[in-house]
Amino acid sequence: MSETGNSMFAQRISIEQVEEGHELAPKFDADGLMPVVTTDATSGEVLMHGYMNAEALTKTIETGEAHYWSRSREVLWHKGATSGLVQKVKEIRIDDDQDAVWLLVDVQGGASCHVGYRSCFYRSVPVGADANTAITLNYEETEKVFDPVEVYGDAPNPTKL
Repeated sequence: MSETGNSMFAQRISIEQVEEGHELAPKFDADGLMPVVTTDATSGEVLMHGYMNAEALTKTIETGEAHYWSRSREVLWHKGATSGLVQKVKEIRIDDDQDAVWLLVDVQGGASCHVGYRSCFYRSVPVGADANTAITLNYEETEKVFDPVEVYGDAPNPTKL
């Protein structure tokens, strides 16, 4: 059993075990989190970046639906529980030193971003800009998949700035 107290996770014993072994032995940071990148299982499009704690990773494995740790709200977050935009996990990958996760998902409802766009990566940064000039982002997605006010209400987003 690992330091997280989770019987699903092996204790990290050696570099060889972590990098070349067959045991899931995730490493969470000092805050108990690890980064997760989520992509569309069919297109490969990056949908979002988030974080998981041991409970979120466990629930994701157990249920086949993405769970994350919300750093802004400081709660476990089942993606789509409020919006209906559930992420059905098709594959889970972990990096070589087991401190980052990649989810390949099918999104029920076609969007992953709470702002209403399909992907949280809906803007691009121009390359080659002068360092003394303010950057203007380019919108790569111009149509929202859903109206966030209809789904979440008109309360301000609780995200910390």
